[in-house]
Amino acid sequence: MPQKRVVIGKPLLLLLLTLLVWWIVPVFIKSFSRNVFFEFQAPAWTAISSLKDLQSYWALRSKSKNELIAAGRDLARLNASYEISNQKARATEAELKRLEKLLDLPASPQYRYEVARVTHRDLNGWWQQLVIRKGSRQGVIKGAAVICAEGVVGRISEVHTYTSVVELISDSNFRMAAHIEGDPRPITYKGGNNIPLRPPLGSVSNVPADITPSKDGYIRVVTSRLGGIFPDGITVGYLKSLNPGSDGLFQTGTLLLPANLVSITEVAVLIPLAEEITDSEAETIALEPNAQ
Repeated sequence: MPQKRVVIGKPLLLLLLTLLVWWIVPVFIKSFSRNVFFEFQAPAWTAISSLKDLQSYWALRSKSKNELIAAGRDLARLNASYEISNQKARATEAELKRLEKLLDLPASPQYRYEVARVTHRDLNGWWQQLVIRKGSRQGVIKGAAVICAEGVVGRISEVHTYTSVVELISDSNFRMAAHIEGDPRPITYKGGNNIPLRPPLGSVSNVPADITPSKDGYIRVVTSRLGGIFPDGITVGYLKSLNPGSDGLFQTGTLLLPANLVSITEVAVLIPLAEEITDSEAETIALEPNAQ
């Protein structure tokens, strides 16, 4: 019987050669190529995000005068409420600084807020990461905390020129220090194995045994300064029930994360003021005789 010959088409042969070349390419070249490809895609994502903002603007322009008057009245009430809250916060901050000076305690870290729009979100990594429209040009640094009105969003994992990648709090690789509201003892938070179109969940461990959830509500879990990234008191999630841990000394539980993570469109990056160095300061440091 005549033997059949296996013929490999030119496109398949070219693909195999490309994969072979890519496999033997050094790692630093792969990393450089990935960054270049990301920067090449960033303008398209930014343009799409800007078009969506423009669409929302013209949609609001179509509202009637009565609707705008009602929205302005509600906004004025909110602004008044926020102003009162700001006055209370400033009084609390002044008292805190007075006590720190009196007791000779280290000062709390200070941050500035860099507000950024969400430009891109991959469906395959919906609960793992998102891309925002701010980068190194705006002072964003790797590892910076990312929050929103409802609580923690995540932290910066990659920084590019005009965009940055945020590792979400719902990612299974996310870890952070936290504590129960009103209880300074630290606990450990870990992201859950979340799937699309389902509410985001996380888990907590090392919860003291004397903590018991109330029957008529959830326990609020907030951030801790011990992690070195987030300030104290920002909402992480809400704890409904607790179970005994494997060691018998601590408890574990499932955490309900902020619901707006599924459709978040704007975030705030917390940039430590100590990390920021202006161009003039950098030039001064470089001109110093002892500068390395």
